[in-house]
Amino acid sequence: MPTILIVGMTCQHCVELVHEALGRVDGVTDVAVDLDSGTATFSEERPVDMAAVKQAVADAGYKVA
Repeated sequence: MPTILIVGMTCQHCVELVHEALGRVDGVTDVAVDLDSGTATFSEERPVDMAAVKQAVADAGYKVA
C-alpha cells in the first residue's frame, strides 16, 4: 500500500479534494488521506503510474513531497 506525503493540506476540505483526485487515478482504490500526518495511502488494482498520482495531487492544488 503506497503512502505519499502531501504538502499544503490545511483543512478537511483539502483532505476531500486530495481523496477525490486520487480516486480518479486509473488503478487506485481504497484511498485514505490523513490531515494530521499529511499523508495519503491507497491500494493498487494494478501497477499505478506515480507520475499520474503526482499530477492528480497537483491538479487538486497540492504537491507530493
